[in-house]
Amino acid sequence: MNHFDLVNGVLHAEDVPLPVIADSVGTPVYVYSRATLERHAQVFRDALSGLDNPHLAFAVKANPNLAVLKVLARQGYGADVVSGGEMDRALAAGIPAEDIVFSGVGKTAEEIVRALKVGIGQFNIESEEEGRELATLADTLNLPANAVLRINPDVDAGTHGKISTGKADNKFGVNIHRAPEIYARLDALPSLNMRGVALHIGSQLTSLEPLETAFGKIGMLMRELRGSGHNITHVDLGGGLGVQYKAEDNPPEPADYGAMVARVTRDWGVRLMFEPGRVIAGNAGILLTRVIRVKPGSGNLPFAIVDAAMNDLARPALYDAWHDFEAVEPNGQKMAANIVGPVCETGDTFAMGREIDVVAANDLAIFRTAGAYGATMASTYNSRGLVPEVLVDGDKFAIVAERISPETILAAEHVPDWLK
Repeated sequence: MNHFDLVNGVLHAEDVPLPVIADSVGTPVYVYSRATLERHAQVFRDALSGLDNPHLAFAVKANPNLAVLKVLARQGYGADVVSGGEMDRALAAGIPAEDIVFSGVGKTAEEIVRALKVGIGQFNIESEEEGRELATLADTLNLPANAVLRINPDVDAGTHGKISTGKADNKFGVNIHRAPEIYARLDALPSLNMRGVALHIGSQLTSLEPLETAFGKIGMLMRELRGSGHNITHVDLGGGLGVQYKAEDNPPEPADYGAMVARVTRDWGVRLMFEPGRVIAGNAGILLTRVIRVKPGSGNLPFAIVDAAMNDLARPALYDAWHDFEAVEPNGQKMAANIVGPVCETGDTFAMGREIDVVAANDLAIFRTAGAYGATMASTYNSRGLVPEVLVDGDKFAIVAERISPETILAAEHVPDWLK
């Protein structure tokens, strides 16, 4: 469920008509619903109610907007971060340092030092080399470093190849067969508090089967480590639950996921940790755009050219991702069209041969399910400005990320004296 619905023939975000936002802020613009964020956060929490004190950390990479993080912090969520910048955002949103998990395969020494100094709750170590560097830095600073070892279980998540993270040829984690020896060497380092293991096999998972397979493998590894004398108190099961992009999509319900986790882990005796991202934010946001013009095309399929582009919403160009496209004021008529943006790339295409609401020049439309991996992946390609973001709360809304104009971006560049 989300809060983007037709009211008297006009799409609203909660109680705000989308044309009001377009007139006030301009287009393209991301629009988020506070009520949807809070509902999804509660649904995911309720799904895990059968577990003993699970740790929930929102995957900041899905949507790092400060206001979005503030909403989720008030729902009691921690943060899963993969950079120093994301850590700073989580702290600025009021998320306690001890509720932050630092993941990511390429943490720099500078980022590790900063994380140690603020006292983050856990490092998810991606390699033995990273673990040893963490131990050295923690020893130098005389600061504690709680850590788990990320395991690559060699499980195909059945998702898009570019967002699969748990196969042997992916860059993430350590090979599960080498994990016992690596864990033993890291656990011997006095500056590390090795307390468990982690995994994350991919994003937008549409089946629970690969997750259950991976969890089964991590459970066997946990028992092996305990049998070797290691004290395992935490297991991080990551995130990855998919959301509905198409009407025919049938992703797992959080309740079914929670029931599976409870069954698989019932005798583990650990604190379980989770990093949901897309499942919280995906359907809590839309990208509001305006049709520039409709251009005749070959094969009787016109091009609906909108003012949003691949630099604003990269997922279709990167992953051939589907986003439902709807008119803000539909008249009930349909047309077949190619939906494209203004960027000078053939890849700036949102859909080909799609049946959509009839639209014409200056009409408003939306791309649905854009609350995750949308604005956060935006760029300034073609010297376009950075898209703004708006948060709606009932009958009010606020700009929570300003549009950064091409002029502002240009002002940050400098010509050296020897070229003047």
